[in-house]
Amino acid sequence: MPQIIYADGVVEKELLADMRARAGEVGSAVNAAVSEILADIAKNGYDAVCKYSEKFDKVLPREIKKEELEKAYSDCDADVRNSLETAAENIRLYHEKMLAKTWEWENHGTKLGQRVRGLSRVGIYVPGGTAAYPSSVLMNAIPAKVAGVGEIIMVTPPTENLNTAVLAAAKIAGIDRVFAIGGVQAVGALSYGAGDIPRVDKIVGPGNAYVAAAKRLVYGTVDIDMIAGPSEILIIADESANAEYVAADMLSQAEHDKLASSIVLTTSEELAIKVKEAVSEQLKERKRAEIIKESLENFGAIIVVDSIENAAEIANEVAPEHLEIITKNPRADMELIENAGAIFLGQYSPEPLGDYMAGPCHVLPTSGTARFFSPLSTDSFLKKSSVIEYTQEALMELAEKIEILAYAEGLDAHANSITVRRKK
Repeated sequence: MPQIIYADGVVEKELLADMRARAGEVGSAVNAAVSEILADIAKNGYDAVCKYSEKFDKVLPREIKKEELEKAYSDCDADVRNSLETAAENIRLYHEKMLAKTWEWENHGTKLGQRVRGLSRVGIYVPGGTAAYPSSVLMNAIPAKVAGVGEIIMVTPPTENLNTAVLAAAKIAGIDRVFAIGGVQAVGALSYGAGDIPRVDKIVGPGNAYVAAAKRLVYGTVDIDMIAGPSEILIIADESANAEYVAADMLSQAEHDKLASSIVLTTSEELAIKVKEAVSEQLKERKRAEIIKESLENFGAIIVVDSIENAAEIANEVAPEHLEIITKNPRADMELIENAGAIFLGQYSPEPLGDYMAGPCHVLPTSGTARFFSPLSTDSFLKKSSVIEYTQEALMELAEKIEILAYAEGLDAHANSITVRRKK
């Protein structure tokens, strides 16, 4: 069960330091193995991809045809399918609102602007087996579609029975091609191109430690979304919060895995006690109780603080993936927050709403990286080019100053590029 801690400036910092360190570094053995596989694929292409697919998955990679996607869509449970379609529409509407567009500014003989275009091709890695999440298909693919990405390639491990909901989500999201291939070999194929699997500009989507290591190693050859750590939630609550709701939200995050973190910061000792009791009761009914229990015992806590300001200070230090504010004035309290991946306001905005249905992308920075990273969005799939156009008169107004700076840097050819135009 999560322990109740009384903040004193020391004990809570020690706890939060342990939380930040919980993911650890990818082991050197993992990095070495992944590096060897990627080098082989870069050199030998599709033959190497097939070799590792047979070794690890016992089958060759194959493309999943449109007819299979259509059948999966038809076979998908009607309620699941309808829920996916509602989620897809909400995700699409949200990202259409935030889409950056080409712009131009004209002033005294100058035209300056920015040309915004979608990436040409993006790869989405989708885990298979028990870790199959159709919601992640939508959350990764739809922002890319809205951004105008030319082609989206999805890869997913070739399990004996591919997940029907995942394939249905691929159809709903408008993914262009789907390949049954997983692991490091899938990342390598997308990074370098192999056989019918084309090279992409960016790879997004979650995976195990080997997939995460592969994404880290190919960064620079292609772009990636981020290296995700264990999931986390931090809840700021005062005496007005419903203890049953707070407990349920702690459990919902803890069931992800044993390294997931669920922290409550509250100004009310009474609420802290009630939340702990509610966690104990609700845990009895959860299917993943053992995972939840270990997660909460190692990386869960209910911390009693002096004030909402103190809670916000701790939250900004943690920079959580998910932040819930369940207080009398959550919108006002949000103004104290500087660092968070996604912020949920009030009693009726629980974190699973964001995971599945609200519209903002659930691919969020973890492990404190919300201090400098943002959620996956249309921006993640755009490339931007500066546009500069000057008339002769506008250039001549700045010519001497450009030459001065070029000479100051010892770059006389730069200066000459301006000087030759002044002679005309």
